[in-house]
Amino acid sequence: MDAQRGAGRPRRPAFFGPTVMDTFVGAPDPAQRVEAAHATAEALVRHGRGADDETAARLVAIADEHGIDEVAELWSHTPSDTLPGALWRLYALRAGIRQDPVALARAFDAGRGRAPVHEAVAGVGEPPGADEVLALADAVLTGVFRGDLAVALERAAAFCRVVSTGQAVLADDDVAPVEHGAVLTLQVSDVTRRAADLLRTAVQLEGAARLWRAGELH
Repeated sequence: MDAQRGAGRPRRPAFFGPTVMDTFVGAPDPAQRVEAAHATAEALVRHGRGADDETAARLVAIADEHGIDEVAELWSHTPSDTLPGALWRLYALRAGIRQDPVALARAFDAGRGRAPVHEAVAGVGEPPGADEVLALADAVLTGVFRGDLAVALERAAAFCRVVSTGQAVLADDDVAPVEHGAVLTLQVSDVTRRAADLLRTAVQLEGAARLWRAGELH
C-alpha cells in the first residue's frame, strides 16, 4: 500500500521544472550538470520569493520529503561561492541538526559564552535546547525565501561558529578515559575534526553572504 501511494509521487520538487531536470538526470557532460545545479538553485530562490507560508514551509522541508541525497545529487558538487553551493550547505546543516539536535544544542550552549557576538547573530532561543536549534534550522531556510539570503547565511555561519567552539570546549568531557593512548588520540581527533568541519562551513557561508550582498553569488 505504501509503495503504491509513493509510486505516483515526483522524486523531486515540481518547481525545478521538467526541462531542467531532464537536462540533469544522467547527463554525462559536467558542464550540463553544473548548469542544471545553477538553474535549479535560481528556480528555488525565485519560486520562494513572495511565496505563502505553506509554500515556504514546503521549500524548507524539501530534504525531508525527497531525501537529503536528492539535494546532494543536485548541488553538493558545486563550490561554496556559488548559489547552489551555498544552498547545499544550508540544507546539509539543517539535516545535521535534525539528526542530532540534542548534541548540537549542548555544544551551542557550551560555546556561546566564548562567542557572544556569534551567539547574538545566530539567534537561537533561550535557553538553547533541542527544540530551539531545530527552530533555528527552519528559520534560517525560511529566511532564504521570505527574507534576506545574506542574513540567513550569516545566521547559519554564526551557529556553526558557536557550535564549533562548544565542541572544542566539550572535547575533554566527551572523551572517556581509556587505557590505550592511541584510542584516546583517535577519539579526540574525531571531535576536533567535526569542530574544524563546522568552522570551515562557517567561513564558507560568510563568504557566500558577502558575495550575495555584492550581487555576485550565482
